[in-house]
Amino acid sequence: MSTPGRGLHGQVLDTLGPAITAGEYPPGSVLRTDELAQQFEVSRSVMREAVRVLESMHLVESRRRVGVTVRPKYEWNVYDPQVIRWRLAGADRPQQLRSLTVLRSAIEPVAAGLAAKHATAEQCAALTECALGMVAHSRGHQLEGYLVHDMAFHRVILTASGNEMFARLGDVVAEVLAGRTHHEVMFEDPDPAAVTLHVQVAEAVREGDAVRAEELTREITVGALQELDILAP
Repeated sequence: MSTPGRGLHGQVLDTLGPAITAGEYPPGSVLRTDELAQQFEVSRSVMREAVRVLESMHLVESRRRVGVTVRPKYEWNVYDPQVIRWRLAGADRPQQLRSLTVLRSAIEPVAAGLAAKHATAEQCAALTECALGMVAHSRGHQLEGYLVHDMAFHRVILTASGNEMFARLGDVVAEVLAGRTHHEVMFEDPDPAAVTLHVQVAEAVREGDAVRAEELTREITVGALQELDILAP
């Protein structure tokens, strides 16, 4: 599905991007702009715009007299939300989910501990509101509604940490949470224990208990890894 407002080059990206991240064009493959324009039935200028976006993600590099070359995976901007989305939509999904969840387990507990020290009253209120929203949507197969509050909860934690590097990971965490839901790597209803832990994290942050906030958040991320062992081995 194309993202609204991106036009023809967006439609090209919606096909070419997932094909590259899925390995249909292995690293070192040379793509000819003229040939791609014919294949996608678009103008060369549209194709060049699509290539520029792929270059910004470090998926390809364009050189005169050579063409557009697919770069090795270790050079990709793996934190780009669109790259994450494409990888989650393909055969790379299990590995991508696992690597992102391991990243969460390394970052979020520390961020929660910092949030307990630095969160404003407004951020504490927002965190509580998100946790209560998760509770309200935790039964009756309301995963989409649950996801909205879950993503917001973790964004607040990362932002309230006061660390701008953590805060910038909000989009990354949102993509892995969305990926778990949209690709059915979730139980029909969230784990009740995980829901309760989110409520307890909000309480710990509000009370300024950094040790407890970190410990509880670590339980959440450990649980997310255990879910992957069951649902996306």
